Amino acid sequence: MVPRRSAHMTIMVAAAQKAAKRLIRDFNEVEHLQVSIKGPSDFVSQADLRAEQSIREDLDRARPGYGFLMEESGVSGSANWAWRWIVDPLDGTTNFLHAIPNWAISIALEKRLPEGQSEIVAGLVYAPALDEFYWAEKGVGAYLNDKRLRVSARRDWSTGLFATGIPFARTAPRNRLAFARVLGAMMPEVAGVRRFGAAALDLAWTAAGRYDGYWELGINKWDVAAGELLVREAGGFVTDPAGHEHIEGDIVAANPHFHARLREMVEAARDTNPAD
Repeated sequence: MVPRRSAHMTIMVAAAQKAAKRLIRDFNEVEHLQVSIKGPSDFVSQADLRAEQSIREDLDRARPGYGFLMEESGVSGSANWAWRWIVDPLDGTTNFLHAIPNWAISIALEKRLPEGQSEIVAGLVYAPALDEFYWAEKGVGAYLNDKRLRVSARRDWSTGLFATGIPFARTAPRNRLAFARVLGAMMPEVAGVRRFGAAALDLAWTAAGRYDGYWELGINKWDVAAGELLVREAGGFVTDPAGHEHIEGDIVAANPHFHARLREMVEAARDTNPAD
């Protein structure tokens, strides 16, 4: 039985579905999009900007006074927010611009706790071109459309399939070296490593048991906020490479049997790197 969605999740779903309609139209005419290049492998399309504006307007209308952390427009709203929306209107922009359907809208809701801490209490990852809608609320579970999600139950490391993000031109040298070390150590030991170009979906697929784990260094909060809740609510572990649950830049997510080994491998590679 699928639980009743909260008022917050209902708002998030409506905002994502509205933005998705325009994104699908743009995706079907991708060759006509106006695109500006900010830097190597970092494209911003008019589709990004329109989707972010649409989502912002809908969320702000429904919950005035909430803060925002958004990919394109950054931080806005009160510095003393009690609730904050974290939005990536188009995760996998490069895929989108190359007519690859592996892209998604990611929206998370962050709640401020005492002593300056915070937690993600709701998250969705919506892949319109794949017709896959992932959502989770803290303590309620994780779902793909109406199906309850569980991380994989694999225990044999040699059968594991993992996802990551391959560094590109703007990636810090330290993270490029760490990636190469992890990949070099993993490839002879596991069934495979995949790079599909959308961190939010990598985490959603880990929550769904398609991947057994995912890691990435130098990732942005808006890329992973919703996905990390999906994995946790599906029974997986999500930390930084040192084992802390508060994610800032580096992330390791996996089923309970593989997380420790993957985390230790990423941490060892990161610690042996020289400074940038």
